[in-house]
Amino acid sequence: MKDLFDRIEEYKETKIIELSVSYLEIYNEKIRDLLNTNTNYSNNLDLTNIPSLELREDENKRITVRNLSTHIPNSVEDVMDMIVIGNRNRTVSPTEANATSSRSHAVLQINVVQRSRTADLKEEHTFATLSIIDLAGSERASATKNRGVRLYEGANINKSLLSLGNCINALCDPRRRGHIPYRDSKLTRLLKFSLGGNCKTVMIVCVSPSSQHYDETLNTLKYANRAKEIKTKVV
Repeated sequence: MKDLFDRIEEYKETKIIELSVSYLEIYNEKIRDLLNTNTNYSNNLDLTNIPSLELREDENKRITVRNLSTHIPNSVEDVMDMIVIGNRNRTVSPTEANATSSRSHAVLQINVVQRSRTADLKEEHTFATLSIIDLAGSERASATKNRGVRLYEGANINKSLLSLGNCINALCDPRRRGHIPYRDSKLTRLLKFSLGGNCKTVMIVCVSPSSQHYDETLNTLKYANRAKEIKTKVV
């Protein structure tokens, strides 16, 4: 963020650059705005009460979230404050595997729109998005000893991670003949252009040297290694 604000300052004489931030979580296949104080249902585990935002596709084929609040930061500190507020509103609960286990996937998006200060009849806009995604951990029910609501959450986490894995496998197919199942989950629909669009993608995975977590570590490394095989064409 510091680098981004420095670059904006550098170009301010010739470019108008607009910055906006949004932060959401996908909990049990429902999308929640983490920066909207009116819908702050932090750690509310009553599944029926969680307001869900809808995914929409605009005329440019971009995936957007209807009614998601966007915020305009003026400094690096503003962005960091928003992240702290959003993290506080995330759905977390203890399991046998983790005392503060995140029960949702979180997506932080920083949108940058750049245009020239010299007005023209056909004004060109350059648009880019930095998406930072924190995926909830894939958990075996036997390891976490989850029951009831926790078990339901874990099933939804694993379902969306499986959908993501299926999309990665389809994108890695050298012939690229098969259908890419982005619509199988809200997570994959939201990440459509982070996986197969004009983008650079980095995946950071959490592994453990402990023999207790051998299966999870092996599966995670296979998952991330597969993602490296995705080849995108810049259009």
